[in-house]
Amino acid sequence: MSEQASRRPHKPYRRPQKDPVRMLAFEALRAVDERDAYANLVLPPLLKKAREKGDFDGRDAALATELVYGTLRRQGTYDAIISACIDRPLREVDPPVLDVLALGAHQLLGTRIPTHAAVSASVELARVVLGDGRAKFVNAVLRKISQQDLDAWVAQVAPPYDADPEDHLAVVHSHPRWVVSALWDSLGGGRAGIEDLLEADNERPEVTLVARPGRSTTEELAAATETLPGRWSPYALRMAEGGEPGAIEAVKDGRAGVQDEGSQLVALALANAPIEGPDARWLDGCAGPGGKAALLAALASERGAALLASEKQPHRARLVERALAGNPGPYQVIAADGTRPPWLPGSFDRVLMDVPCSGLGALRRRPEARWRRRPEDLDGFAPLQRGLLTEALRAVRVGGIVGYATCSPHLAETRVVVDDVLKKVGGAELIDARPLLPGVPALGDGPDLQLWPHLHGTDAMYLALLRRTA
Repeated sequence: MSEQASRRPHKPYRRPQKDPVRMLAFEALRAVDERDAYANLVLPPLLKKAREKGDFDGRDAALATELVYGTLRRQGTYDAIISACIDRPLREVDPPVLDVLALGAHQLLGTRIPTHAAVSASVELARVVLGDGRAKFVNAVLRKISQQDLDAWVAQVAPPYDADPEDHLAVVHSHPRWVVSALWDSLGGGRAGIEDLLEADNERPEVTLVARPGRSTTEELAAATETLPGRWSPYALRMAEGGEPGAIEAVKDGRAGVQDEGSQLVALALANAPIEGPDARWLDGCAGPGGKAALLAALASERGAALLASEKQPHRARLVERALAGNPGPYQVIAADGTRPPWLPGSFDRVLMDVPCSGLGALRRRPEARWRRRPEDLDGFAPLQRGLLTEALRAVRVGGIVGYATCSPHLAETRVVVDDVLKKVGGAELIDARPLLPGVPALGDGPDLQLWPHLHGTDAMYLALLRRTA
């Protein structure tokens, strides 16, 4: 070593600086990946803890939320871009490293954060959570990514539409190929519709309130916070961005709630369906976590009817109890299996079965579900869905109405189930559900109805109404 080199001062080691916002976003992504958690359940307590520690203000919380949800929504696109920037298969990269890279990619390609800030903040996060060695790898990859914008990268990594339409849409709009195919089938073809739907899945959903009839009003909610009118439901209000529903008194005491407008419309259609004879006994056979049950109970109480809300899982039944607490009319909540019910056949005038499903209709709210679900999951849901609808038809009296609902537009969970059960059980007929939601357009060819994020601004709720005839 030369004398000159020996005199050169050593660069002092700098301890990596923790960025509370990006640390929290990373922690949330790790929980989603490691524990199969859902971001909408993981994130709120993390944000609350950060606020209590004094680490966060409102802008920090908004940025952390955007980093988590934006990264999850665009994960498929970012994975394709990251894969083009490394010299090994993506599966050989440690998951925590991929999370840091995806967070960095979202800051570079999906936000207005300046390039140098996005790279330096991501590298600093990598130093804290991964160590200096892997931070260098993160730095090299993100610098490659920063050389092009999102449109240029997508043009490079997505196959041409004409060569492989489904794979093209999967990469461009960040959905698994099988989900693209299933949604396209449900829509009935056409490029414009599927692109609009996939893009709507990647948009942040509005927070929608419901004023439970007889307990609250939209006027009361509008006076409590900044809102826009609901699009379709007379009980709905859309909150302004950044609003906090938990701060509203009517929401605190259960007279109002947070409920997607599509969920409200399903309950309203069932309640509006004409029936002959008594209308005193209503059943929600899959009531957890309680949003539809609370609206149905409020509507039932206005007519002097009683609601029985049944939920198989005891902890979800407790959520239903909480949602219905204070309802002015008679109601009861029980923990029971809808496929082996404790009630007698023909006990009810109206029955709602909002069955467990793949959740492909709520990908705006749970973006990670698109990566977690597999086509074979549908086979697991199928017997349960058929069993619940079969028992619902047995539970309703002749002349009564059953509503079969799913938060999925997948044909295997919607029309196929209804058709199979009608053929097997008999003694029931489909009635046209569409006129029961006057003013709501584009509900499909009928007699069932399908809501869509890109057409209605709601979750992709499906509803079939069946009248018991014998």
